[in-house]
Amino acid sequence: MTAQPFPVSEIVASRRPHRKDAARNYDALLAAAREAFAEHGAEASLEDIARRAGVGIGTLYRNFPTRRQLFESVYADDVNALCRAAEEVADRGPWEALTAWLDRFAGYMVTKRAVREALNDESEIFAACRESMYAAGGPLLERAQKAGEARTDMDFTDLLRMVAGITGTTFDDDAQRDRVLSVALDGVRTRH
Repeated sequence: MTAQPFPVSEIVASRRPHRKDAARNYDALLAAAREAFAEHGAEASLEDIARRAGVGIGTLYRNFPTRRQLFESVYADDVNALCRAAEEVADRGPWEALTAWLDRFAGYMVTKRAVREALNDESEIFAACRESMYAAGGPLLERAQKAGEARTDMDFTDLLRMVAGITGTTFDDDAQRDRVLSVALDGVRTRH
């Protein structure tokens, strides 16, 4: 798999400030928002996000004039990281690459649920993120299928829905979530 520009990568790059100090604040706000959304859902306090990032509320509003822009930026940044993760694992064996990427996808789903509540599936950001995610992860499943390591009676949408369904429930801890995901992926893997 070679590095390719994903639509979401262009969106992320166009939104991120160029000045180093402004970029640091922007990145800190995204990290704080991601954490707050995972803990408190779409209604997380903007004041709390600014405080977690170590900036004033004015800095938050300069970077993200609306709550929606903050949601979109967190979502796009997370999908962009998933796309990069697909490239990072591409040199591994087919099954290992697929499962490593799906593990990252499962972690991303925690934040996605909160952010998705605030986004319309028809938004430009959502469409670009979906296209990018499929372009990054789809080839990993196809490669595992061609290598005879993954079932061929399913497609990438089926796989994502399965993982999303698993991560959509509550677990005692991440270790339990990982065990359940591993059991489900055993059903995807072919036996030689």
